[in-house]
Formats: sequence, C-alpha cells, structure tokens
Amino acid sequence: MLRRIASILGATVLGAAVISGPATPAAAAVTPSLTATIALNNCSAALVRYPTSLDTDRAMMLTNGHCYEGGMPANGVVLQNKTSTRSGTLLSSSGSALGTVRADMLLYATMTGTDVSLYRLTTTFASLKSTYGVTALTIATTHPANGSSMFIPSGYWKRTWSCSINGFVATLKEDQWTWRDSIRYNTGCNTTHGTSGSPIVEVSTGQVIGINNTGNDNGALCTLNNPCEVDANGTKHAYKGQSYGQEVYWFTTCLNASNQITLTVSGCLLTKPA
Repeated sequence: MLRRIASILGATVLGAAVISGPATPAAAAVTPSLTATIALNNCSAALVRYPTSLDTDRAMMLTNGHCYEGGMPANGVVLQNKTSTRSGTLLSSSGSALGTVRADMLLYATMTGTDVSLYRLTTTFASLKSTYGVTALTIATTHPANGSSMFIPSGYWKRTWSCSINGFVATLKEDQWTWRDSIRYNTGCNTTHGTSGSPIVEVSTGQVIGINNTGNDNGALCTLNNPCEVDANGTKHAYKGQSYGQEVYWFTTCLNASNQITLTVSGCLLTKPA
C-alpha cells in the first residue's frame, strides 16, 4: 500500500531518523531507535546525509514520493529543485519531539521507478547537531544484501519494526506506478499505514539502505494499496500482507562534484524526466 495517511474531503484515506568531514562514518552495529526520524502530517521521514556531506552543508529530509505535499506524482513525472515549505517534527531516539525542521527546496521526487522525495532543509547538519544533539543517518552507497537484518523506524507512529530482507523484486507494480529492484521484507514484517517514508536502516552498519513505501492490503492484484510482483514472464503475483521498500543508494550514483543531484552523471540510477 502507499502507506501514508491523508485527509481528503474530510475522509481518511489510507495509502501509505554533525558528521565531521566528508569521510563515511565507520560501520557499527546499531540498536533500533527513532534517532533522526521526522514526523510529518501524513507520513514518516528521516534526517539524512550523503557519505560525502559536510557539517556545513544544508541538512536533508528523506520521505516517499507519494508523500510529496503537492500530491502523488503521476507515472513518468520527475520533480526537481522546486520551492518547498514542508515541515516536520524532529524526534529523539525515544520518540520525543525535539523541534521543527523546515524545507526550502524539494531536491528530487518521483514515483516512477522508485518512490522517493528528498528535501533540502533551511539549516545545516552542524546547526541541528548543536541544537538538538542529533546526527543525520547516512545513505548507503551500495546495493543492500539479501538476508540483511534491518529496522524501520516510523516518525509518524513513533515506533520501530525489526525485519530482514527477503530478496528483491525486479518489477513491482501498483496502480499506475511501476518500481524497479524493490526490497521485499520477511514474512511477518507488516508495516502499516503512516509508515510511508520511514528509513530502512541496516543493523550492521546503521546506514539507510532503503525507504519503506508499500504493502499489499487484501490480496488484490496491482491495484492501489495492493502492489503485485511481476515475474520475468510478465505474470503478476499478489501476496496479502507482503510489505516492500525502495533502495536509496541510487542517490549516490547521481551526485556531481558539488554533491548536487545531476541526472546526467554517468551511471546515475535515478529516474530521469520523460
């Protein structure tokens, strides 16, 4: 399902956590917590950085493309560098509210190929660290591994899900949207509405390896809130209760020398405008 919670025409619709220098922090196993998560009005989000981000860089907020404040981008739509005032509540490791963070620009968003929105905030990583004692989560640079232990901290619900990766889906389809190389969760990892945009954090490294985005509500085939897996022969399979996420290392394949998303960079995996 698109796991946000939104209010439309009065009816509730279900559809839907400072690093010094540019070096990547050393990998270290982490205990599941809500550190660096952000609660949005209808989704979850996280405070994130690239491995090459500097303390003085503007902080960033990661959530789903279907959590974009302008509505779910249609199939084929890619949004870049759009003015934004999106805000959320930054949470502590235990889920208490620390303060409001606000975006001034949507750096990238799409629901085609993947399901992500990445925002630039109005303050720097160093400022947030100094004010709130929160260090941004680091986006991984490599494809996640099958079987990896992970946890999914939801800023919206202020709780975490402990899960593992149960393979990857080459083609995942939901309504008008199609996603590539999606992360399939283990049976029983049933994220719920409102967990949209939650980071998928690898336990062994503490890095963000994906973003939670959908799950099959009632076993229907490829409809809204009921994604289906499409095999190599084009046959569609739906599994009631199965949840999925999207990979985020794609962002690091599209950065130029100034850490800006440039879709023309050789090897860039993010979806380009049609």
